[in-house]
Amino acid sequence: MSYDRELQKRSNSICELCQSDEANTAFAVPNSPSNKLEHHIWICPTCHSQMENITTADTNHWRCLNESIWSEEPAVKVVSYRMLHKLKQADWAADLLDIAYLDDETLAWAKASGDDANPEDATKHVDCFGAVLQNGDNVVLTKTLDVKGATFSAKVGTVVRKIRLVADNDEQIEGKVNGSQIVILTKYVRKSST
Repeated sequence: MSYDRELQKRSNSICELCQSDEANTAFAVPNSPSNKLEHHIWICPTCHSQMENITTADTNHWRCLNESIWSEEPAVKVVSYRMLHKLKQADWAADLLDIAYLDDETLAWAKASGDDANPEDATKHVDCFGAVLQNGDNVVLTKTLDVKGATFSAKVGTVVRKIRLVADNDEQIEGKVNGSQIVILTKYVRKSST
């Protein structure tokens, strides 16, 4: 079903993102609750092509989001929010995200695409040199550690094989030393190649 005529009327035939008078596309917002008129926006070819390939996006073009994020149309807010997340390496986009307001329903719709998730924000366990640790890695202790509840110390240079990452704390790993399972702070280990 085409909503071109209704969207042109709603937008006064201008792009609902950048206000260009070259708007000619009814854009169905991905991950929308349904395929109704309110889940579409009217956009120009420039916005459409840059949304499709964010790597070629002109950051300055998207400064238009300063206006569109405050639109009365939830679909426009959703697309603006998603684009701001894709561009948040730019200071102005990150600042705008900090002050943008979307009601709970619109925010849930905006987050449905996963564009707000940043893989760099995921918890990473890193050793004392910044190398990323994975479950099953081998590490070497860079400091002699007193082991609480045990009668031994884990000596500097000890290889701890097949570590396990502590899921809720990126500063801790688990491994066996002298047959005992212990928790070790990542700042006291370096990743081993063996």
